[in-house]
Amino acid sequence: MRFRPFQPPKRLLMGPGPSNVHPRVLEAMARPTIGHLDPAFTDMMDEVKALLQYAFRTRNEVTFPVSAPGSAGMESCFVNLVEPGDKVIIGHNGVFSERMRENVERSGGTAVMVDDAWGDPVDPQKIEDALKAHPDARIVAFVHAETSTGARSDAATLARLAHEHDCLVIADTVTSLGGIPLEVDAWELDAVYSGTQKCLSAPPGLSPVTFGERALDKIRARKEKVRSWFLDLNLVLGYWGGAGKRTYHHTAPVNALYALHEALLLLREEGLEAAWRRHRQTHERLCDGLEALGLELIVDPQYRLPQLNAVRVPEGIDEAQVRARLLHEHDLEIGAGLGPLAGRIWRIGLMGQTCRQENVRRCVEALGTVLAEAGHTADVDRARVAVGAV
Repeated sequence: MRFRPFQPPKRLLMGPGPSNVHPRVLEAMARPTIGHLDPAFTDMMDEVKALLQYAFRTRNEVTFPVSAPGSAGMESCFVNLVEPGDKVIIGHNGVFSERMRENVERSGGTAVMVDDAWGDPVDPQKIEDALKAHPDARIVAFVHAETSTGARSDAATLARLAHEHDCLVIADTVTSLGGIPLEVDAWELDAVYSGTQKCLSAPPGLSPVTFGERALDKIRARKEKVRSWFLDLNLVLGYWGGAGKRTYHHTAPVNALYALHEALLLLREEGLEAAWRRHRQTHERLCDGLEALGLELIVDPQYRLPQLNAVRVPEGIDEAQVRARLLHEHDLEIGAGLGPLAGRIWRIGLMGQTCRQENVRRCVEALGTVLAEAGHTADVDRARVAVGAV
């Protein structure tokens, strides 16, 4: 085998993540590497923290990116807050709430799963009923924006119910941060984790998290050590805890943090509300185009995520073959369904840098062409008109 420098193909990434990365962010990654304790770098760390506070809408002092992907952000929240014997109520409506269960159990806790259909939001009434049935519960956890289904849950209401029953809240915002309204302080979310590769449009590999005072009080009162050395907040905060002298904990991914800093600058320049509005408006054009192709989304309109669209596969269509043709003939990536939705849906992402009108047009045209050739009645010209391409 002859090895040579890798040259990736240039794709339009319209799956569930990662999204396309802005050229400024890619350029930032290529800047000279410096030490992770260099004063210039630690000054930038303070800016990353402030920019994440802006994106999360929080004043939480403990706001920083975990040096690992979003799954580590999830584990960071659970492993720090769940102690052996703790009971955790989990709103279960997709793949990522199932991963919450794994985290609870591996931390020694007991998971109480509150089930909703995949494609539906977490039902607040069911959560309230579970809280009444389990008065010894300590935490309520849920996914704000379920990437496996494209459904949005009412985080503000779920958090209010949890606090009424003296529970903390852990919220997964991996797909929501930067794409839809997320108000950590106003909704009183206690521990929140996200990812860089979705609506922030940075490369994957970091997981922004934020912890409020109630969560920190529980961590300080733990009876035993956190069951992870790397993710133990008591240790990590020696490095990320604030300005001034920083204690070495691990070698931070310096260039990846350059990229996150630049991506957050782009978000700040656009404005958070403007980014939310762009995602919503672009989603509406995509929905118009999909409808013109004779396709439908599985989530009711009031619960749909603009940045993650779960599209039902028409009868008689080989969904994997359609995805393969889009990738290899049109350099367009869309995602497959997971779990019980595998083979039944496509997941079309409109995240961050990918969320552009011209990308909607390209996606609808390519998908309509492939579907028509596969035997589905698809009027591509009508779809072009629907998305405003002509």
